[in-house]
Amino acid sequence: MTLQSAISLLIRSTLPALMASAICAQSKPIDWKAVDAETLRYFTDLIQQDTSNPPGNETVEAKYLQGILEREGIPTKLVGTDMQRLSLIARLKGNGSKKPILIMGHTDEVPVQRDRWTQNPFGAAIVDGFIWGRGTLDDKPLVIGSLMTMLLLKRSGVELDRDVIFVAESGEEGGGGGGGYGMGYIIQNNWADIDAEYCLSECGDFRSVGGKVLYQKVAVSEKNGRGMMLVAHGTAGHGSQPREDSAVVHLAAAVAAVAHWQPPMHLTDTTRTYVEKVASVTSLENAARLRGLFDSAKTEESQAWFRKNDVEMNSELRTTVDPTIFQGGFRSNVLSSEANATLDIRAVANEDMEKYRAELIRVINDPLVSVEVTGNFGGAAPPDSRTDTEMYRALEQAGARAYPNTPTFPWMWTGGTDMRGLRAKGMQCYGIAPEYPQEDTMTHAFHSDNERVSEVGIYKFIQYMYDAVHQVAAKPAK
Repeated sequence: MTLQSAISLLIRSTLPALMASAICAQSKPIDWKAVDAETLRYFTDLIQQDTSNPPGNETVEAKYLQGILEREGIPTKLVGTDMQRLSLIARLKGNGSKKPILIMGHTDEVPVQRDRWTQNPFGAAIVDGFIWGRGTLDDKPLVIGSLMTMLLLKRSGVELDRDVIFVAESGEEGGGGGGGYGMGYIIQNNWADIDAEYCLSECGDFRSVGGKVLYQKVAVSEKNGRGMMLVAHGTAGHGSQPREDSAVVHLAAAVAAVAHWQPPMHLTDTTRTYVEKVASVTSLENAARLRGLFDSAKTEESQAWFRKNDVEMNSELRTTVDPTIFQGGFRSNVLSSEANATLDIRAVANEDMEKYRAELIRVINDPLVSVEVTGNFGGAAPPDSRTDTEMYRALEQAGARAYPNTPTFPWMWTGGTDMRGLRAKGMQCYGIAPEYPQEDTMTHAFHSDNERVSEVGIYKFIQYMYDAVHQVAAKPAK
């Protein structure tokens, strides 16, 4: 190694620690045990507030957050015209030398089937080191992370080069709101209140296996929801006289055909990089499967394994289609003339949807079943957020401090978030989240029964998020 290379390596290895020291030098010491207790108290309250969407009723949570922030002297406003679904905007003022940072989490959550849960979905019980409840993954960690970051920045007394804006938005689970509530409303009516250079929101994580964090995923892009529906047509008649053109029967066969179809692998630059990076840190067995995706002799076997055993990775690899709502018939003794099924399609950025629809028609192969376009079907996807920014580097460094030697990989979220509208307006947005065990992806996932999050993971996430925001927003020490 040359002297110049040795000096360069020393600088790279010590820079994060030096930066952290500079940040800490400006701030009052933090009693993290006290912060953990405060975090748990607020997080428990957030989980115990039922804001299932529909109907939402997110105003309850917005006012709860407003009370905490304003007691600390942080100004807030509630926005929206639907009084039951208001969003909160809070702002810490900086000196204006740099453009703001936006940190946000949505206050609504998907409904629950209570009888399918082993714990009260709104109880926030701590069992086996996990906090259980609806919203513990999606998306109360970003709500509590943003809240605590605002409180800690305010208490630190540090001078900020940037404003830090906290948005607790309603309506994300319904597609981002619009009309009188949610991020759609905020972008249209309150853009000046949230315009920022960077945004931190949901849907990354620190991925662990067997209790050990292997890497951090930062979401720099997301899939695009594309609307299609299967519609089967038949002849109406008496239920006692079966017909070969039964709409319900033909729809059932079409749904089965779609469910058994595996769309072709379709990688973007981000997903290809992610797969290659994960292969470098995972077990030898899993690395072989991941690398097998790029080997023509092994790719079918590898793809089949991920389809069965790792639903998240399987979705990373392609545009997915999933029948989610089945409607047909209205009486037990009547053959309905029409039945339909809603398809949840999540497309990678450059998918040709007309060709995809044509392939669906070929797979179904039934002239009595049409594949109809509903809602958003095309349009350009916003560009991926960049990985050469100050904010992305801060997330890398804060992640390595929270979990030593943990690398950070850019990732595509397989669903959708409120960041889509922000990326479309040029904001650099990054999805983050607490530790998420690989083992939980099949049993305790987003939107699943028995949703849960690591208690220690939440505490470490607060430190990590505060660290990253502080690093980018605080005025550097002289």
